[in-house]
Amino acid sequence: MLRVHFTAEDLLNVTFASEPLPLVELAMALIAWQRTDEQAVFGRWRGRVGRELPVRTRPLLDLLRPDGDNPQFVEPYSRTLEEGLAAVRDAAPGLDPGALPRIAARVPGSPSWVRALWGRDRQAWAQLDGAIRCAYEAVVAPHWPRIRQSFQADVAWRTRVLAAHGIKACLASTHPLAGWSGTAFEVAVAPAYEARLGGRGLVLTPSPFWTGRPLLAEGPEGPDGPAVLMYPALTPLPMVEQARARGALDALLGRTRAAVLQLLVEQRTTTELARDLDISLPSVSEHTRTLRAAGLITTERDGKAVLHCATGLGVDLLHQTG
Repeated sequence: MLRVHFTAEDLLNVTFASEPLPLVELAMALIAWQRTDEQAVFGRWRGRVGRELPVRTRPLLDLLRPDGDNPQFVEPYSRTLEEGLAAVRDAAPGLDPGALPRIAARVPGSPSWVRALWGRDRQAWAQLDGAIRCAYEAVVAPHWPRIRQSFQADVAWRTRVLAAHGIKACLASTHPLAGWSGTAFEVAVAPAYEARLGGRGLVLTPSPFWTGRPLLAEGPEGPDGPAVLMYPALTPLPMVEQARARGALDALLGRTRAAVLQLLVEQRTTTELARDLDISLPSVSEHTRTLRAAGLITTERDGKAVLHCATGLGVDLLHQTG
């Protein structure tokens, strides 16, 4: 379980990141590609990335494993690719020798390249630079407008939740198993990790690639500055439509998911939604799962039927964006 303890000062100092960051999103994309969850959403995207990802990116994949527990120096909080690459190079003298055995043990095959990296071998660092550039151009750069769209839509939505229902509801909406125990934010998903913010505050950062539980990390100002909580964006990248949205709700949720929510002003079954929207049952299930995780709909069983209906929060959203 993830457990993050807030003080009163922390609860008053929760903010949103201002924009997505290129190398952070690159790391999340490569991690998402290696994961096996959320197949209904990411399955086809993973297949396409697997076909398009150049061999030169292999060194970066050695460092970025699917669980997200990775060396932070390869995902710096930099606003451009070039700034990020400079930050990666500047990290060489400060690499923690104690982390090397853990990283080396996770590398498929021989860890000699990683050991050379920790030994500040010039060729190894040039290899890493090339791998990052190559991966960025293949996986992130062509989709940057959609990445920003997903990021901005999520921040807009959770800002509404924060204003209407408070910080606890806002944070609880970041994962289906998230909740609160007193002033401790909890997500009931392994592995166990506990942290105390101690008045530093927290920056919330949605990622359209991340599919696991929220990740807590040290922020760009180090241990004395706000921590960063990265969580799955409301609309993951494969579901961000490339066509221009027709309205505020489409921009926030995506056209199909917005249509699902609009239909659920009245209770409907999964089968009825699939029929009315002319989409597959698995697609309906994926849309309703995400809407439910955001607190916009409820779902209950009635015999063999699965019934969905908009919550008060979902109806409020429809009124505000109509």
